[in-house]
Amino acid sequence: MARVGQVKSPAGERLSDRIAIGVLTQAFPPGLVDEVIAETGRGEKRSRLLPARVVVYFVLAMCLFFGQGYEEVARLLGEGLGDGRRSWRVPTTAAIGRARRRLGPEPLRLLFARVCRPVVVPGTAGAWYRRWQPVAVDGTTLDLADTEANDEFFGRPGSGRGSGAFPQARLVGLAECGTHTVFGAALGPLSVSEQTLSRQLFAHLRAGMLLLADRGFYGFELWQQARATGADLLWRVKKNAALPVTRVLDDGSYLSTIHAERDRGTRRNPVTVRVVEYTLARTGEATVYRLVTTLLDPKEAPAAELAALYVQRWEIETTLDEIKTHQRGPRLVLRSKYPWGVEQEVYGLLLVHYAIRQLMHQAALHQGIDPDRLSFTRSLRVVRRQVPAQAGLSPRQTRQGTHPHPG
Repeated sequence: MARVGQVKSPAGERLSDRIAIGVLTQAFPPGLVDEVIAETGRGEKRSRLLPARVVVYFVLAMCLFFGQGYEEVARLLGEGLGDGRRSWRVPTTAAIGRARRRLGPEPLRLLFARVCRPVVVPGTAGAWYRRWQPVAVDGTTLDLADTEANDEFFGRPGSGRGSGAFPQARLVGLAECGTHTVFGAALGPLSVSEQTLSRQLFAHLRAGMLLLADRGFYGFELWQQARATGADLLWRVKKNAALPVTRVLDDGSYLSTIHAERDRGTRRNPVTVRVVEYTLARTGEATVYRLVTTLLDPKEAPAAELAALYVQRWEIETTLDEIKTHQRGPRLVLRSKYPWGVEQEVYGLLLVHYAIRQLMHQAALHQGIDPDRLSFTRSLRVVRRQVPAQAGLSPRQTRQGTHPHPG
């Protein structure tokens, strides 16, 4: 018999159809999850305790409650389910592992491509430099479960003292500096360089963006590929880069030319860039910075402003730290024992981070403040608390429920 005040389940609805991940279900609604499952051919052919949609939500919950056991995460998802006659049986760890393998990484990868887009709007405080939207690219490594399959596919770091303790995957992300939302990502073995992986991200660039990158990314071909997207560039280069002065500008910056490797000796087919050089004095030392940019007019973008703006590149360092230290947990290793699971898990981490940052952006807009003033750690705790409270609600009830305001 149904309890007083309970909404009766529609005919034919499984209890697991009502599983949600709290407020994150707004970012990943059941209809969209079902679409990506169908497009990737990962739908189940028979009724299961863990249908594909539930497994997607389980992976996201696993990445929200990183470090918790499979069955504990399943309990959090299933809390509140039941209609007085039925209760949801918590799957075993082995059953969840098999369900993750059936799902594979493709639905999570496609869900990231569908959902994770730039969120900045004209009213977003602190997200603009004049008419440009600063974005940044950078890479990091993730420690993986020490298995033969992960070691063979991803490799592990080495040094003169031997090999590292764990296999590692390389991740390169593209993020908005103003909101910390990651809207492009590429994952690969440790042997694949950040520069190579970054080429997969340039399709996400567009005119009006200003891409910031550290000196490890600069190369003529990579520069040209990023420039061809219509975005503007502001990259640091190594101090020994050959940048002849062709014209000194009023603000102290100068025009120069760069060339493809084959044309460097003859100086044929030059590409004009602007160079900004400055020194940052620190305790006991001074560091010389050299930036190259496609912004050639010092009136539109003065050298002093570009030097100050380049500090924004560190926002992606902070973004990666949010994922690796606060969301995943410091010094924790990804749990997946196989490469397909690693990819599934990494995209789960990225999706959860995006949803939290999107929620923070909405709260910042509502309050008319810079998103940087909101705490990611506090917002993460708020979202975690919402899962048990809303896990058993129907999708319609979740949409109509109250929304937390992180701060």
